[in-house]
Amino acid sequence: MDDSGFTWEEAKRTSQEVELEVAELIPPEVIVSVEQNPTGSLFACNETQHSWNGATTVTLAPGTEIESIVKAMEAHFLDDDRFEIRTRLNISDKYEVQLMSPETAENYIFGQGVSNTIRIDSGSACFTLPESVYPGGAF
Repeated sequence: MDDSGFTWEEAKRTSQEVELEVAELIPPEVIVSVEQNPTGSLFACNETQHSWNGATTVTLAPGTEIESIVKAMEAHFLDDDRFEIRTRLNISDKYEVQLMSPETAENYIFGQGVSNTIRIDSGSACFTLPESVYPGGAF
């Protein structure tokens, strides 16, 4: 849980950029739409720091084999030093990949969402909010 000296705005920007980087790994011919949530929430890392958390949902053409796409997306990150990788079957028994920074709390989880979607959830590295900023609400 590293305080890298950046603001919540920088944490949000970085997280959303990586969400879109992950989404761009999906073959364009199966993408119907990409919807990045414009706001996210702050979660406590500890007593003094927070992480920004958001999501992007990619809707795919009906009949798309989602698990094979998710596994191909995972393969892209195998040699990426930014992340360590964990995989699991989620609560809906769908294959899911978690990318975790070995140095900070930054992480991304992607896998099949509802229907024909791939959901990409993000959590930024931890940062310290200015005392004048209340951590509740949308960011």
